[in-house]
Amino acid sequence: MEPRIETLAEKKLIGCYLTMTLAENKIAELWRSFMPRRKEITNNITKDLISMQVYKEALRPGDLHQKFEKWAAIEVADFNSAPNGMQSFVLSGGLYAVFRYQGLSTDTKIFRDIYGIWLPNSKYDLDARPSFELLGEKYKNNDPASEEEIWIPIKMMEK
Repeated sequence: MEPRIETLAEKKLIGCYLTMTLAENKIAELWRSFMPRRKEITNNITKDLISMQVYKEALRPGDLHQKFEKWAAIEVADFNSAPNGMQSFVLSGGLYAVFRYQGLSTDTKIFRDIYGIWLPNSKYDLDARPSFELLGEKYKNNDPASEEEIWIPIKMMEK
């Protein structure tokens, strides 16, 4: 499980979010409310969907009760035509570890491997920026052949 390391440019996103915890998972509710309205976003740059996690305090991997914002979003050229009821978000650029994942989105083993094995054994620390999954054309919800990319914000380990 070796990721590619990429420097991401700043992105403008439009979408919806819900505050939740892993113990009180509302992801299905979020996507059910977003998907019927996604075509209202008319200035999108790609067809890719973004499933993003925004933590207000440092991520505590394994903490099922830590609150975060879960976003369902699309990258846009600008914020000039955000549909009513949707929010805008500027995703700061920076260094990311990008993991290709194939399988069911309900299988959380990949995240345990990233945070519990790869990150502690890498030359990187977790950075305080949002993580996200890029759901491209090979993404198929609830299909074991589904493919996505998991983007984890990183920075060089301090000596």
